[in-house]
Amino acid sequence: MTVRRPTAVQKVSGLTLTGMVVGSMVGGGVFTLPKEFGEATGVLGAVIAWIVAGTGMLMLGLVFQSLAVRRPDLDSGVYVYAKAGFGNYAGFNSAFGYWASNVAGNVFFMVFTMTTLGTFFPRLGQGNTLLAVVLASALVWLFHVLIARGVRQAAVVNRIVTIAKLVPILTFVVIVAVAFETRTFADNFWGGDERSVGAVFDQVKETMLVTTFVFLGIEGASVYSRYARWREDVGRATILGFASVLALFASVTLVSYGVLPQTDLAKAEQPSMGSVLESVVGSWGSTFVSIGVIVSVQGAYLAWTLINAEVLYMPARGDVMPRFLTRDNGHGTPIAALLSTTAAVQLFLFLVLLVDDALDFMLKLDTALSLVPYLLAASYALKLTVTRQTYTAADEPERRRQRVIAAVAVVYSLFMLYAAGPKYLLLAAIVYAPGTLLYLAARREQGLRVFNRAEAVACAVLMLAAVLGVVLISTDALDV
Repeated sequence: MTVRRPTAVQKVSGLTLTGMVVGSMVGGGVFTLPKEFGEATGVLGAVIAWIVAGTGMLMLGLVFQSLAVRRPDLDSGVYVYAKAGFGNYAGFNSAFGYWASNVAGNVFFMVFTMTTLGTFFPRLGQGNTLLAVVLASALVWLFHVLIARGVRQAAVVNRIVTIAKLVPILTFVVIVAVAFETRTFADNFWGGDERSVGAVFDQVKETMLVTTFVFLGIEGASVYSRYARWREDVGRATILGFASVLALFASVTLVSYGVLPQTDLAKAEQPSMGSVLESVVGSWGSTFVSIGVIVSVQGAYLAWTLINAEVLYMPARGDVMPRFLTRDNGHGTPIAALLSTTAAVQLFLFLVLLVDDALDFMLKLDTALSLVPYLLAASYALKLTVTRQTYTAADEPERRRQRVIAAVAVVYSLFMLYAAGPKYLLLAAIVYAPGTLLYLAARREQGLRVFNRAEAVACAVLMLAAVLGVVLISTDALDV
């Protein structure tokens, strides 16, 4: 029998945790799905892609659920599982990489907002004009003030926004499903002239970064676990949130194939959900979706900023990050971590002025940066099943089941690294490498040896990858 015992710093219900998971995953990515899939594949490839992504991300979700139960002493799961399993440097890189990926994701949200508004106000362009960056910056600091007033208050706002942004997405699915044409769907089945296993595999591979991107946030309840009222709510919120979002994402993708030819989907302006709805109901459909985009991505920005402050704050409390990041304000908000996150988003927003396709670039960079933290968490779950730590003889059937789940999650994470390709892996290394300076500062504060032998090798490999990436960019061999 499970005894329901509150954690030391709680007050957030299971419903709010589920809202955090849904709010984190349902951001801007869902509104880009018709075009992203139209460019990459047809119906068959889309079905396979969602099965692969759904299975892989479900296994990751079950990994986080299992770890929350088996290691209830560990909070802020993504970072602390890597640290517990593979040492301080692995834990640091998991925390820093996860934080950096969220920063890139938050920039994506702001650029997407400005791109959407650019339909009505041309001076905003594709979200990378000076005016767009100034307006986005104002929003960034407005959210900073809101969150600084207290995490619980911001979480309540997030729950309201999550409900509000689901309405236009569900409306889209219902209207487009009613207009669904079987013949159009059948014409889009293969996604190209070549009908072979190899062609479908390549199509599926092309969708992997976007499917992973839209699922980022499945670990939201785990990261936010120190605020959970009951520990088992962490796992329940993860699985409930994932199942709801998977059904939503797959529905948006598949119904779109039933109203427009694949070539039209591939050419659609972003947010492409608006183009699809406009083809069914007229011009108001695009406006309706645009409003949904703005509400959705701003809600996702709030959810991810809440998470990201925790991602810096908790490692600092565990002596993996420098101590200044443990500073709170009078509202109990980790203000130093929040300020660092907001400043980083602001810096990336200025860099948007130098990137040609900021929306696509930030989407893929965000995904590439997040893959290592996911791989380390899944690997730790697999390690527990191999070493039998936390398992007793009576738990043997459960241990075998969890070993299969963790192994599939590890394989899926490795496949994602393969799908990302060398370009974005090298770009991710360029971001990871400077973060090591924070790790050095934290180790010096504690008077501890910086690296053991394995960590020194890992650091050397990371630095070499970063240098290679910089060289390739400087010679235009790595186009960004």
